[in-house]
Amino acid sequence: VNKYLWQASLEVLNFLPIESVDPFTGVISTGYGTPPGGGRAYRATVYVQDPALDARSLRVALQTRGGGAVSAETARSIEDAILTRARQLRIRDSKL
Repeated sequence: VNKYLWQASLEVLNFLPIESVDPFTGVISTGYGTPPGGGRAYRATVYVQDPALDARSLRVALQTRGGGAVSAETARSIEDAILTRARQLRIRDSKL
């Protein structure tokens, strides 16, 4: 898995309690948590599917506490935040 996507996923979703992580399959599963400033509780499953630092390498599945659907816009914004943070981490490492 891509180490930057992995680390960025953990950082962006740090408000959610981690239930399981498997770096060999690239899956991070969380419990329910409420984002800062938000009122709705979510849980997430993150799939880092490829070693490339690319949007196709990342998939985030979100669920609300009541089992309700999460809008595609919300899921996309989480993926974008993870990708942005992953790029920042890679840039930081390239400057070392």
